[in-house]
Amino acid sequence: MEQEPHILFEKRGALGLITLNRPKALNALTHGMCLGLAQTLPRWAQDDAIQAVAIRGIGERAFCAGGDIRAMYESNVAGTKAAAKFLADEYRINAVIGAFPKPYIALTQGIVMGGGAGVSIHGSHRLADESLVFAMPESGIGFVTDIGATHFLSRCSGEAGMYLGLTGGRIGLADAMALGLFTHAVKACDHEALLARLAEGIAPDAAIAPFAFRPPAPTLPRLDTLFAAASVEAILERLDREGAPFAQETAALMRSRSPTSLKLIFRALREAKSKNLNDCLKMEYRIAARAVMAHDFREGVRATLIDKDGKPHWQPSALAGVNDAAIAGYFASLGAQELSFAA
Repeated sequence: MEQEPHILFEKRGALGLITLNRPKALNALTHGMCLGLAQTLPRWAQDDAIQAVAIRGIGERAFCAGGDIRAMYESNVAGTKAAAKFLADEYRINAVIGAFPKPYIALTQGIVMGGGAGVSIHGSHRLADESLVFAMPESGIGFVTDIGATHFLSRCSGEAGMYLGLTGGRIGLADAMALGLFTHAVKACDHEALLARLAEGIAPDAAIAPFAFRPPAPTLPRLDTLFAAASVEAILERLDREGAPFAQETAALMRSRSPTSLKLIFRALREAKSKNLNDCLKMEYRIAARAVMAHDFREGVRATLIDKDGKPHWQPSALAGVNDAAIAGYFASLGAQELSFAA
C-alpha cells in the first residue's frame, strides 16, 4: 500500500483501489491528493495486473464534498498562483478519468459535490445509494461550474443541467440516476463485498449486478420550458410567471447567487453542448483561473466558510450590472497559460 497524507492507493488482486481519507473535511480534495492521482492513475492504466480501478471515500457523510475551497480562498487573498495551479492539476485528473482505458468505478455515499463529482462522474461506473446528496454549488460562492461539469450537465435531459448549474440545487439518488449522472444504485454497506468481487477479476457489470437495486421514481419537475430561455434574465422571467412554489423557490435561490457567476455558468453550459470533455475543461479553466482570483469568489467563500454569515456582498449586486464585455473576458484565451493535457 502507498500512502499520501489524505489519499490511499492500494492494489487488491485485479483491482486498483483509491481511498479518499479526509473524513473530517468530508474528503475534500487537496492539491496533494490530485497530484497523487496524477502519479498513480497513468501507472495503473499501464499495469496489466490491474483490470479495473475503484475510488471510494472514508466516512458515512460524504464521498467527497469538493475541492479545498479554503486553500483557494487563501490564494485569492494572498494574490498567489496556487489556486490556478491547483485547478489545472485537478482538471487534468478529470481528463485522465474521462479517457481512462479500464473500468473506473466510483463507489459513493452521502455528499458528492464539485470536485467530488469530477473524480466520480467521468468514470465508467458511478454508484450511489439513498444517502446521495449531489450538487454543483459554485454559483453560491461566486465561482463557476467546473471539473468538466459543463460537459455532463449540458447533456442532461430537459435543461436539468442548467437548473443544477445556476441554482446549485441539491438532488438525490432518484433524480441523479434519471439524469444519467449515476449508473447504478448500490448500498454503501455492500461496497466491501463488491470490492472483493472486483479484486477477484470479475467484470464490473457482473460484479455490481447482485448488489444493484431499483431507485425510486424521480421527483424533479419538467424544467425544459423554464430553463430553455435565451438568457438568465429570461429564465427568471419565466420562473416569475410560472408562480408555482417550485418556480418561486428556484427564482429566489437564483437571486441569492452571484450575478456574475450566473452569467458565466449560463454561457459556459450553452457553449459546452458542442464541445468534448477536454475542450470543456479548457474553457472552464479560462473562466475559473480568473474567477478564483475575483471579488465574488473571495466574498462568497468568506460568507459561506470563513465568517459564515450567509450574507455575501456581490459586485455587481444585480444581473443588470454585469457587463457583457466583462463576461466575454473570462472566456478569452489565456495564451501561454492555457490548460494543456500534455504528458
